[in-house]
Amino acid sequence: MIEFRYDTQLLIEGEGLDEDAINEYIRTNFKGDSLLAVGDDELIKLHYHTNEPWKVLEYCATLGEIYDIVVEDMDRQSRGLKG
Repeated sequence: MIEFRYDTQLLIEGEGLDEDAINEYIRTNFKGDSLLAVGDDELIKLHYHTNEPWKVLEYCATLGEIYDIVVEDMDRQSRGLKG
């Protein structure tokens, strides 16, 4: 069984983005693993495994424009189904 079901990926475009602050906020406020938030002050690529991707998306939307959003159900994928 997969502990954190949803592979959540997106891009955040904005101004004054801080990858360290984003990493810290997500680690502190949302349960999950495999966090990757990298980029510069105008564009961040985010990848995170969580059971509540909508909360991560809601937070990221407060930072700037979010796009290229992908949320895949890794539990379904592990059972050979479309995620």
